[in-house]
Amino acid sequence: MTAVAAVIEIPIETNRTALVLRVDNDGHLVIIHHGKKLQQASEYSRLRGITHINEGYSEFYNAAYTPAGSRNLLEPAIQATHADGNPSLDLVYVRHETKPAGQGQTLTTVLLKDPQYPFEVTLNFRAYQNEDVLESWSTIRHMEKKAVRLQKYASANLYLSANQYYLTHYHGNWASEVRPEETQLTAGMKVLDSKLGTRAQMLQSPMFMLSLNQPAQEEQGEVLAGTLAWSGNFQFAFELDPYHNVRVLAGINPYASEYTLEPGRDFTTPALVYTFSTQGTGGASRSLHRWARNHRIPQGNGDRLTLLNNWEATQFDFDEPKLVDLFKDGKKLGVDLFLLDDGWFGNNFPRNNDKAGLGDWQENKAKLPHGIGYLVKEAEAAGVKFGIWIEPEMVNPKSDLYTKHPDWVIKLPNRENAVFRNQQVLDLSNPAVQEFVYGVVDDLFTKNPKLAYIKWDCNAVIYNAYSSVNPTSHLYVDYVRGLYKVLDRLRTKYPTVPMMLCSGGGARVDYGALKYFTEFWPSDNTSPSERIFIQYNYSMFFPAIATCNHITNWSNVPIKFRTDVAMMGKMGYDLVVSHMKPDELTFSQQALKNYDRLKPAIYHGDLYRLQPPYGNDVASMLYVSEKQDKAVLFSYLISNRFKAGSDLPTIRLRGLQPDKRYTVQEINLMPGVKSPIDSTISYSGDFLMTVGLNPAVSDRRTSVVLEVTEAGR
Repeated sequence: MTAVAAVIEIPIETNRTALVLRVDNDGHLVIIHHGKKLQQASEYSRLRGITHINEGYSEFYNAAYTPAGSRNLLEPAIQATHADGNPSLDLVYVRHETKPAGQGQTLTTVLLKDPQYPFEVTLNFRAYQNEDVLESWSTIRHMEKKAVRLQKYASANLYLSANQYYLTHYHGNWASEVRPEETQLTAGMKVLDSKLGTRAQMLQSPMFMLSLNQPAQEEQGEVLAGTLAWSGNFQFAFELDPYHNVRVLAGINPYASEYTLEPGRDFTTPALVYTFSTQGTGGASRSLHRWARNHRIPQGNGDRLTLLNNWEATQFDFDEPKLVDLFKDGKKLGVDLFLLDDGWFGNNFPRNNDKAGLGDWQENKAKLPHGIGYLVKEAEAAGVKFGIWIEPEMVNPKSDLYTKHPDWVIKLPNRENAVFRNQQVLDLSNPAVQEFVYGVVDDLFTKNPKLAYIKWDCNAVIYNAYSSVNPTSHLYVDYVRGLYKVLDRLRTKYPTVPMMLCSGGGARVDYGALKYFTEFWPSDNTSPSERIFIQYNYSMFFPAIATCNHITNWSNVPIKFRTDVAMMGKMGYDLVVSHMKPDELTFSQQALKNYDRLKPAIYHGDLYRLQPPYGNDVASMLYVSEKQDKAVLFSYLISNRFKAGSDLPTIRLRGLQPDKRYTVQEINLMPGVKSPIDSTISYSGDFLMTVGLNPAVSDRRTSVVLEVTEAGR
């Protein structure tokens, strides 16, 4: 292949940021800029790229997609063995194209080819102009005589330059999800990954913040925020090279996932979704939230149903009369929907605990002799909609399904069965299993057209990874692809049904799955003192409209505190309404009315994290409507040390119009309680953002919610 005659710049721009690629004189594609957009695109040609330094071996340091073998000495983005056994790659530029790809979107594709083999990689960059978000993924294809083995296939290969780099990543476990940890990158490589197969995010979350030149700050500084849209094993590698630049490689974890690619077939990686912010982590979050609402989450600009779940009230112990009474409780409380949780199915192996029945999706005749259809009608008669819990990817060894189809289960034939939470994973790489899982959900809707909600759980990881119908090295990849095939079919047939994504809490929260689900369950830990931290960390990447927050009896804090924390997202209930005290019920009924009024600002507004729960006596979050005519301020006492409310500093608001005037009213007050906040005073937006206000949080007022309204509205 001949060398490129002239240097080519390929700017991939949003309204405020740019990723600029260059084709050098040897035809290699490199990154020369990733950051703030230049006002004059012609000046990108003046940027220097690092090429041919130190006897030429570093020309791949800023490669846009680093190949393995040949002259590359760095961690590769792609590694393959050709049909003739050659383990090297060289990728040179062939052509590129940028075209409109929807309202406010452009798609740039760059075709690269190995000059010695009919092996191609297309780099894809979708730019969302108004949201300042990019999606990057790769498509690999070849026409060699036989199959090619892919050992690594990253979605993105980014490159940044700064004086220092501070990486914030998120890890945890069940009930302690998304704990942040910030570390300064030093020479070498930092790797974040998952090998769990399903529930892939249980221990390590597929998202990161990379702050340039200084530790991450909320409203200032340059930050790259990224998250992989993939519900399986992932890997992020951050390599600080000898020239003090950072390379970021993101994609499917190559662990146990060598993929055999036949001639003429495409291998398309999942997308890395990322944004570059010059306004700190807050700016990055707001960009990702707008992108998610506008382009990814179903009905992202719509409404959500409030619900009452039966788990806290009954767990597995319920029958039809008990459930019908709970429907009435839901109506009395004021929610939109009743959700029936685990335990409604299985006959030969009744689901009376978590040790049996999973996989047998027929109504348990002892508990529900009249079936799901009866419950749907009774809920409707009580004035609420009806939803149901399922876990269709899993099976208990004690089930009819396991007895009939042991070959559908992921397990090694010569190893002892290994279970996680008394269950195993069905092989969704198997088309027959895909058909079964689709049928479980489709059958529920076919028989019950008024079924209004699905909670989809996934509670086991993959042990003894082996497929009876699929090359085992493909299993981790094809499992997720099989899941997406099922969800694609369901969403095509049922495009508007609300669906909650759950996985033993927040072990499957990613934008690959959230293409299909309207909302997700962040954690089984519903203690509000913990949820403040958990919800704060999820808010870095995911919008409030998608974040399910339920009021439960996990802790003994007052109902007001529990409600205020849950209101910072998609609110629901999981408690026994008949056990509530009269003032608690009255408060909750009014809080739901307040919530209904304020949902537009919370769901669709801009989020400002004014004071984090880390290192402060008071945590404070603000949601501001798009028109800047309504805002909701949530403040919580975090420190156990006593301070009078007047001793705490004022909180400066953000995102308001400086020249508009606003009134401030406290809401979510317990019956008979008077607020110290004077709602008759009008403030300029400039005053509230420059001077601020004191919500009067104290050990007697541990949570305060203030409604900020444009005067005259």
